[in-house]
Amino acid sequence: MSSTYTAKDITVLEGLEPVRKRPGMYIGSTDEHGLHHILTEIIDNSVDEAIPGFAKNIWVTINQDGSATVTDDGRGIPIDQHKSGLSALEVTMTKLHAGGKFGSGAYQASAGLHGVGASAVNALSVFMRVIVKRENKIVYQDYKRGTTVNKLTEIKSLPRLKKLLPCTHFNLPDSDSFTISTFSPDPQIFKKACTFNYATIKNLCRERAFLIANLAFHLFNEPENEECHFYFDGGIKSLVTHLNKSKKALHPVIYFTKQVEGLEIPVGVEIALQYNDSFAENVQSFANVINTIDGGTHLTGFKMALSRVVKDYAAKNNNGGELVSDDLREGLTAVVFVKMPSNNIQFESQTKTKLNNPEAQSAVFSVVKESLIAYFEEHPNEAKAILDKILLAARARLAARAAKDAVIRKGALEGITLPGKLADCQEKRPQVSELFIVEGDSAGGSAKQGRDRKFQAILPLGGKILNTERARLDKIIQFQELKDLIIALGMGIGETLNPEKLRYHRIIIMCDADVD
Repeated sequence: MSSTYTAKDITVLEGLEPVRKRPGMYIGSTDEHGLHHILTEIIDNSVDEAIPGFAKNIWVTINQDGSATVTDDGRGIPIDQHKSGLSALEVTMTKLHAGGKFGSGAYQASAGLHGVGASAVNALSVFMRVIVKRENKIVYQDYKRGTTVNKLTEIKSLPRLKKLLPCTHFNLPDSDSFTISTFSPDPQIFKKACTFNYATIKNLCRERAFLIANLAFHLFNEPENEECHFYFDGGIKSLVTHLNKSKKALHPVIYFTKQVEGLEIPVGVEIALQYNDSFAENVQSFANVINTIDGGTHLTGFKMALSRVVKDYAAKNNNGGELVSDDLREGLTAVVFVKMPSNNIQFESQTKTKLNNPEAQSAVFSVVKESLIAYFEEHPNEAKAILDKILLAARARLAARAAKDAVIRKGALEGITLPGKLADCQEKRPQVSELFIVEGDSAGGSAKQGRDRKFQAILPLGGKILNTERARLDKIIQFQELKDLIIALGMGIGETLNPEKLRYHRIIIMCDADVD
């Protein structure tokens, strides 16, 4: 990887006019999500400096005037003259598809794609200022809605520098180079939301800190005087531990990483996983630190490999049974992280929520398959704990299917065999019928006396109801009170659920003010 980063690394494709005309094409939307997307672009520019180790700290400040400032102690945006005649900084900030993320130069893996990050943010900001320390001098340039306001200007004193900063809560980086970017979102663009949410930014920065081990984030919310810091030396292993902090882990975090060569493009694969005692799945995937919330090829490769290895291991140990993919996901917490050359990475759109590179699927599949097979062989006790968890999920699934079949047998949910406790109404039209769910037979008796039997039905539920959040489907269906409720409502459950068959369009829950 080259450590050089100069004007020759900046490539220009087109101007900024399309961004203001059709912002949705570049940031997804102009609502709160789009607002935070532009801040994410600037933060990820700093993260790009941290991935190869050039930056160790990133400072994010929400200023009193509503603007945001992002600072990093990386190499600084180049300020030498570009072949276009402008400074490299001005080209980066004012030309769409301009940046150091093309070819095999300054960046190999980066969060930004196609270089639209900084320039798109500039185009959608009523004001933006970038301050760069590099080559033994500090310079700045201002912009308004994507247009340059002043020439690249040198800052020759510390007091002058501080006057250019909207907030001086954090000290300036004690490094030979840095970049400070401040921008104010344009209310003409972000008409619905133009105020940053500090909690959203905290989650974003915490996530990035988990992904890039030994990178420190420092956040300050000036309007509320809130400050926080994130630093994790364990990388995605720390993230899995964090996600499982309220659950009982069944084994230590399994972690492996490998750089896969020999494909069309090189792919770095990093995986961390751990099973816990819950019933929920929590698998998060990332591509070049971007949270691919809609998954993609890397996640597909992970799930395919996990299924292949576990099923083969179960068959080898005479415990194959009827394992399906859902059995493997119960209680699974995992992080799938791939790093690829930024000029080759493919997302469905500029919002980058789903990865499309087929190389990522092949790379992740091969790494997970090879590494997990080796792990199971070297750690038989942990392998047994995982297999026992999966087999338990399989048995529960089969039991749930049997119990569900018993409950949803033909006619059972269509009013033919209604619960004996149900005092039904005379009205057969669901849109005007009401169901009152009351606590116990005593309350049920009083409710029956006060109801209008023409359109009001009463269903008493006695005892303490099962907490379904941590219960399997077979246990839920076997619980008599819930079984009565399912039948009374008439629309089925699970795969046979049909809201059109709901017998009451108004459901009223009446209970005491007790804690239970």
